[in-house]
Amino acid sequence: MDVLTNIDVTHGKKINSGKVREIFEADADHLLIVTTDRISAFDVVLPDPIPAKGHVLNQISLFWFDKGTPLIRNHVVSSDVSDYPAPFTGDERLKGRSMLVKKTRPLPVECIVRGYLSGSGWKEYLEKGSISGVRLPAGLKESDRLPKTIFTPSTKAELGQHDLNIDLAAAGDLVGHDLIEKVQSVSLAIYAMAAAHALEKGIIIADTKFEFGLLGDELIWIDEALTPDSSRFWPRDGYRPGGPQKSFDKQFVRDYLETLDWNKTAPGPRLPQDILEKTSEKYIAAYELLTGRSFTRG
Repeated sequence: MDVLTNIDVTHGKKINSGKVREIFEADADHLLIVTTDRISAFDVVLPDPIPAKGHVLNQISLFWFDKGTPLIRNHVVSSDVSDYPAPFTGDERLKGRSMLVKKTRPLPVECIVRGYLSGSGWKEYLEKGSISGVRLPAGLKESDRLPKTIFTPSTKAELGQHDLNIDLAAAGDLVGHDLIEKVQSVSLAIYAMAAAHALEKGIIIADTKFEFGLLGDELIWIDEALTPDSSRFWPRDGYRPGGPQKSFDKQFVRDYLETLDWNKTAPGPRLPQDILEKTSEKYIAAYELLTGRSFTRG
């Protein structure tokens, strides 16, 4: 499979190159977001891309943005390259891996919702008995379902830095206390909708990260939506609390990296071919299960 790690469009103004996405200014009110096949782990972009990853992420996001419309507006205008303004119109490289979106003012917090105890949340629970200031019962095991879904915001780190979990009050200091209450409410609502849908399809969404922006005074759902990059997806069959779970997401790559003598700073290590192929297969499987559609790049 062909992969895309970077893209430039002649006469297109690139305004940001993130861990995975390239963002261009489309016009005064819109951006074009292109999802590459790059993969990051522990906030480091790894040197080897994952085949089909950009298409999967883009199309899963479009699926969830559409499904979440009754709960909150999102930033998507179109994903049809024939609708894009010049110089992006009809660019085949963009097909299936891009979207034209409204410009918003992104909130400076990551909005994390956790239904299960895993990842950095599990580590923080072991140290403090809480996550982002939310006190949890004693005696929980790794991967346990939480007694109640929780909202645990974090900072947005610069590339190569690590996000830091913060409590609701600190998040309110960053964005406004009334607004963070609204963000918490809608984040929990989106997660509840998505988790119920995914469970019917055989996937547990253990946790996920949302981003929001302001369009005028209106809160808008932006960036990516419940993808294998922004979420932990576990197979429902075989779920056993008490340790790590098999996954459809990039936790598979993280687990491999944990076996290496690597200090989790750039540059990242190369990934073996079998890890690249298995990761691609997991991304595609997640898409097909969640959407009920056969995966295509278009």
